[in-house]
Amino acid sequence: MVDHYIVTTATPDRATAARLAASAVQARLAATAQVHGPVTSFWWHLGEQGEGEEWVAIFKTTSVRYVELESHLVAEHTWDNPEVTAVKIEAASAGYLTWLEKTTSVDGEG
Repeated sequence: MVDHYIVTTATPDRATAARLAASAVQARLAATAQVHGPVTSFWWHLGEQGEGEEWVAIFKTTSVRYVELESHLVAEHTWDNPEVTAVKIEAASAGYLTWLEKTTSVDGEG
């Protein structure tokens, strides 16, 4: 059985988020991607609390393509240790899930 995921990463600017979104969809690692922002983020990093503006890229993919998508995002990201998180889609319309699977398949029927 194929699982379906919503995958997110944060980036320092819109251009980076858009580049990651476009390249992941072009490679069919994700069926779709959206870029949101700017958002204000608060974090701990290198022992200090920080605050700053970030952009968020959201991807829809399958368990079949997740590892490749994660590797792509980490390799192409501008940060050394980027956030890449995935949440399983528990429910969605059957037609949407079928489209997601076809679009991210190797033959890319979507």
